Amino acid sequence: MPLARSLSMTSLNGLPQWEDEDLPVEDLLLFEVSWEVTNKVGGIYTVIQTKTKITADEWGENYFLIGPYFEHNVKTQVEACEPPNPAVKKAMDTIKGQGCQVFFGRWLIEGSPYVLLFNIGSAAWNLDKWKGEFWDVSNIGIPFHDREANDAVIFGSLTAWFLKELSCQFDGKPNIIAHFHEWQAGVGLILSRSQKLPVATIFTTHATLLGRYLCAASIDFYNNLDQFDIDKEAGERQIYHRYCMERASVHCAHVFTTVSEITAIEAEHMLKRNPDVVTPNGLNIKKFSAIHEFQNLHSMYKARIQEFIRGHFYGHLDFNLENTLFFFIAGRYEFSNKGADMFLEALSRLNFLLRVHKNDVTVVVFFIMPAKTNNFNVETLKGQAVRKQLCHLVKQALYCIYRGEIPDLNKILDRDDITIMKRAIFSTQRHCLPPVTTHNMVDDGNDPILNTIRRIGLFNNRTDRVKVILHPEFLSSTSPLLPLDYEEFVRGCHLGVFPSYYEPWGYTPAECTVMGIPSVTTNLSGFGCFMQDHVADPAAYGIYIVDRRFRSPDESCNQLTQILYGFCQQSRRQRIIQRNRTERLSDLLDWRYLGRYYMHARHLALSRTFPDKFEMEPSAPPKTEGFRYPRPSSVPPSPSVSQHSSPQHSEAEDEDEDERYDEDEEAERDRQNIKSPFSLGVLPQGKKKQHGEYRN
Repeated sequence: MPLARSLSMTSLNGLPQWEDEDLPVEDLLLFEVSWEVTNKVGGIYTVIQTKTKITADEWGENYFLIGPYFEHNVKTQVEACEPPNPAVKKAMDTIKGQGCQVFFGRWLIEGSPYVLLFNIGSAAWNLDKWKGEFWDVSNIGIPFHDREANDAVIFGSLTAWFLKELSCQFDGKPNIIAHFHEWQAGVGLILSRSQKLPVATIFTTHATLLGRYLCAASIDFYNNLDQFDIDKEAGERQIYHRYCMERASVHCAHVFTTVSEITAIEAEHMLKRNPDVVTPNGLNIKKFSAIHEFQNLHSMYKARIQEFIRGHFYGHLDFNLENTLFFFIAGRYEFSNKGADMFLEALSRLNFLLRVHKNDVTVVVFFIMPAKTNNFNVETLKGQAVRKQLCHLVKQALYCIYRGEIPDLNKILDRDDITIMKRAIFSTQRHCLPPVTTHNMVDDGNDPILNTIRRIGLFNNRTDRVKVILHPEFLSSTSPLLPLDYEEFVRGCHLGVFPSYYEPWGYTPAECTVMGIPSVTTNLSGFGCFMQDHVADPAAYGIYIVDRRFRSPDESCNQLTQILYGFCQQSRRQRIIQRNRTERLSDLLDWRYLGRYYMHARHLALSRTFPDKFEMEPSAPPKTEGFRYPRPSSVPPSPSVSQHSSPQHSEAEDEDEDERYDEDEEAERDRQNIKSPFSLGVLPQGKKKQHGEYRN
């Protein structure tokens, strides 16, 4: 679902204008091929789903998505219809005539793009033949036991077959562009090039296959990028055939793109090719009519989270919820890659600082990372039940107050009500600590998060100023524990913390940004690098970037601790100001802005495939650097930039800051200051690793 934002100004107002690519889309057909079309597996699904709106607006009836057919997805997401293009219908009929099932319809998302879905199972009888053909053109053998790689061969062979049948019907017009995402779709690209089809090809890697495996093994990845024996590392992990599929796709493509500068450096070493264009990931951003509405949403969903906290910490609710901050980390359960290890260590140090300085702020930290569980924790369910009982009794007294009457407990509560109330009160006197997890974990003794919590001793004691809650399940509005969707939960929190070691892009901090929630990221994530390039002082806008590239792990952890401690020192007014600034960066992440990178990649592919029809002016390699949001001229500055000399600061300081801050005036000043010329982003040619780089 598209995320909403609050600025009433025209989206992208003040951002530099781009020159139109002027592609004759009426004489072109664009196909995007991915295993995650209508099939949610990871972040690529979000990229494709959110980008289709601007792509469909540009290409209209000439834009198609190709993916795998899964009945449970199609029934809920796709509306069947006939292909509008006769050539597409004829190519589909040819494949159907050979016994392979092909489904066509409209994907029911924004933009309603056409989708063409291949049933992998219906074509599985061709697997041995197609594996042999793939070996003949690439010398890549696919093991029989690798189901995912075998499916990729079937999917790629069907895609190449379709493109061949389609291109055979055209004599010069329309020209075809095929954009392939990730190695699962790469077989289709390799076969298309080997058959010399008149198709302009683009390949995008969202994360290198081997890079993800190496980082998951806690290897010092970035410090040894040029030292790895790639073939040996891939072979030891039994993914050599997958790595070869990915690398062959990269080198066969007319244009190779990746999603961030940090992944471009990784691809240069892992895949042995420099990306032609860096294509950052964006989001669909909608506006509220009132500038303050996203702040109201924060207050509303924060109150819902507070209700959960009242139940979870029943009997130990000896901290002020109005002076409690909610931090969270979310994503795949990759303990080291996602930075959960560093985050927990920083929380231990933050707890020490808050206790030593006798700070009255309490921090409740949520870990939203899906893992295998048996069911809900009984203590957690009991806490929510007790809270609901007490709330029901209190509401009866409130009804009297609303009528202008002084509550008389003898009239409001009968004997049974009083008995229930006493039982609920007695139930709050529990003798165990509030649980650190909301569910019963399948392998509790070997869970890395729980083991780290045991090591650092964050057990939600009364004296702890940092409380920890592991929620090992995706959030849902139908949950009996925390009935909030992910977007609602994020809006109710104060800070998202994502100190990732391996994060090719990073949608979680991006989603925080467009919802006006400050976040912590790193300079090893694509999002962090993007913000460093485009914002003069990211911390002033609520984007805190931890240096995990040039510092040791301990130094990075200390930096993260200082960021968290500095955030705890902010006054409520400072946090409101910072949320306003954070939300104003939404324009940078809008697909209407970032979608032009993809336009440039398509134009480049056409000029390389059909040089007699399409030309691009030769120029110096454009860079993503050059356009930067200026630092806000008003105070208060970010605590990480300007720390107070003592843990507490005076109310007089806050009053002075309020007088010097005007949200509308600052927003207008920022828009006027954005005048730097902008050029499309590619990896600067000849950029080499500097001495001392990748030291973490």
